[in-house]
Amino acid sequence: MKGFVLLCLLQLIKVNFCLDNQPSVIENQKHYAGYSVFRMVPIDEEDLENLRHLAEKDDLQLDFWKAPTVVNQAVDVMVAPEKIPFLEQYLIAKKIPRTILMFDVHHERKMEMAMPSFLTGRDSNAFFSSYKRLEEIHKYIDELADKNPNITSIISIGRSGENRDLKAIKLVSEYDNNPEVKELVDSFDWYILPVVNPDGYVYSHSVNRMWRKSRRGLMLFCRGVDLNRNFAFHWKEGGSSSSPCSETYAGFTAFSEPETKAISDYIFPQKEKFVAYLAVHSYSQLWLTPWGWTSELPEDYDQQVTVAKEATQALSEVHGTKYRIGSSTNVLYVATGGADDWAYGVAGIKYSYTLELRDTGRYGFMLPSEQILPTGEETWAGVKAMAKAIKRDM
Repeated sequence: MKGFVLLCLLQLIKVNFCLDNQPSVIENQKHYAGYSVFRMVPIDEEDLENLRHLAEKDDLQLDFWKAPTVVNQAVDVMVAPEKIPFLEQYLIAKKIPRTILMFDVHHERKMEMAMPSFLTGRDSNAFFSSYKRLEEIHKYIDELADKNPNITSIISIGRSGENRDLKAIKLVSEYDNNPEVKELVDSFDWYILPVVNPDGYVYSHSVNRMWRKSRRGLMLFCRGVDLNRNFAFHWKEGGSSSSPCSETYAGFTAFSEPETKAISDYIFPQKEKFVAYLAVHSYSQLWLTPWGWTSELPEDYDQQVTVAKEATQALSEVHGTKYRIGSSTNVLYVATGGADDWAYGVAGIKYSYTLELRDTGRYGFMLPSEQILPTGEETWAGVKAMAKAIKRDM
């Protein structure tokens, strides 16, 4: 019997609650002129505690791209221009050195959106030359399915909070002329959900490019739930917030969000068929195993790491990109209610991972569009190596 592999691309975009199916207010597009991204590296527990104090103060409106978690691990934070003097003074007073990764996020944003002029629609890779809107992504996978009806199909696993389609594709390209891919398709059914958070993704293009939750909400100014803290496994036991204003708001209950509930409802009735689950995020270049709720290691950790090592080795051989492997809590921080923990702990999917793609912080969430294609090439190499290793274990 063939195993199932599910890849979910969980954009780091916020979740909100609406009284109806459409946004209830008209919001002006947010710009980031003068915003800077600072990097600090705590060298001892005192530095770490001082940075955590900053992160806990919601009134400062500091956007931590990489939270303060452990000593000697970089902390990245985006700062509004009017808050820069305060942050500079605070860091000087606490004797915490800093570097500036981006002096003007708005400028980086313009660079990110610039599409290389030499690419045309006739180029097979032209689609990957820029960050696409939701309708373009859905059209792309629809066309793939139309061109390859014998080996692909489109499925919908549900609807978002604003009634957008959670559209997935059972898909493999190069099936006819690539024996390596053909072997993997013959061994596994592949399901790819390219946009888990369609409402937040649309909002990130139309209003606020740095939006990281979804878009259902009862509150005007504090809308959103972090989807990757909304799964029903050790929900809200640490590393998440009860405040709707927080970037890590876990929702009012586990599976409160239609997007996470749809994933659960699709997987759980056929959970025995799934052999792998990948939740794909950015950034930091990490291949993470469960658990996110405890520093203890899962029962299958050694086998999970063995497979992850083969995957990251293959990934690195494409463009030289290096990934770090480990459990989420030990590599990053405690974050409960995560997708991979649920997939492993509840659905029993042995090879459940979270991937944090490029880069390690130079661009962070503003990765230039020219890195889309190489990121995809190396990630696909890693996924193929993962599948081969799992096949040997079956």
